[in-house]
Amino acid sequence: MFKMIATVALQSLFLTMAQLFLKIAVKRFEVFSWTWHYLRTVVYNLPLLFSGISAIAGTVLWIYILRKYEFSIAYPLTSICYIFGIMAAQWILHEQVPATRWIGVGIIIIGVFFVAK
Repeated sequence: MFKMIATVALQSLFLTMAQLFLKIAVKRFEVFSWTWHYLRTVVYNLPLLFSGISAIAGTVLWIYILRKYEFSIAYPLTSICYIFGIMAAQWILHEQVPATRWIGVGIIIIGVFFVAK
């Protein structure tokens, strides 16, 4: 059971990293226009590349998880993404996260515990 939780947690971390890099990437985008300059800003946007790589890694790991474990257990455990996401929002993006969201994360952790039991 620990191996499954660790594998799903790693997959959730990859998916959270993909979204985090995407958030950072879109902040760097200029106002959209059909110009070569705009296209260059998109192509040379490294966080966008890292977002794609993280998403691919998460998807490959998810394929492994689906092949090896029961869907009814594995899929609910992907809610670990919410935990990683709110932590990244506060500590990396420096967003203000109110107590009610942390309470929600606590409830998700309790839910993950019951699903894994």
